[in-house]
Parts: sequence; structure tokens; C-alpha cells
Amino acid sequence: MIRHTVIFSLKHAAGSAMEEAFLSDAQALGTIPGVEKFERLRQTSPKNEFHFGFSMEFADAATYAHYDGHPVHVAFVRDRWVPEVEKFLEVDYERL
Repeated sequence: MIRHTVIFSLKHAAGSAMEEAFLSDAQALGTIPGVEKFERLRQTSPKNEFHFGFSMEFADAATYAHYDGHPVHVAFVRDRWVPEVEKFLEVDYERL
């Protein structure tokens, strides 16, 4: 199992319609075959500089690779992520 996580901050004003549209449109990522336990998360702690997170799981590396190249993911990264995300940190985990 691979847990793919990304924490990020948007260029949009907090609470804006553009922020909400981005977070809403990101739900499409959870519809890609092989994505399990997709979650959109809001940071509640002042301990880091990021405001949101996405988390999802994949059965194995091949399923994760399929997601990474899937047209829905590629389009979201190109059309939404790159122009709208200010900063991010991506972390992928495997169980020990």
C-alpha cells in the first residue's frame, strides 16, 4: 500500500469562491480508478505554513503510477495545480 499525501497553500484568498472551486474540482482525483480513501483536508494547526492537504491510498506502486499518468490527474495538475498552488510538499509512504 502507498499513501500519497500533499500539503499545500493556494494563491487564492482564504474563503474565496476560487479557493472553494479548486477544492471542489479536486474531488475528480478521487474518481480515478485505483484511488482509495481520497480525502481533502484543511490544516487546523499553526505548526506549519500550509493550509490544505490531499491524502489517498493505492494498492501498489503500479496503481500509483497509473494514477500519476491518468488524463484526469495530468489535466488537474496542468490546469489547476500549477497555476493556483502557491507552495506544496508531497510525501508518499509505505507501511513498515
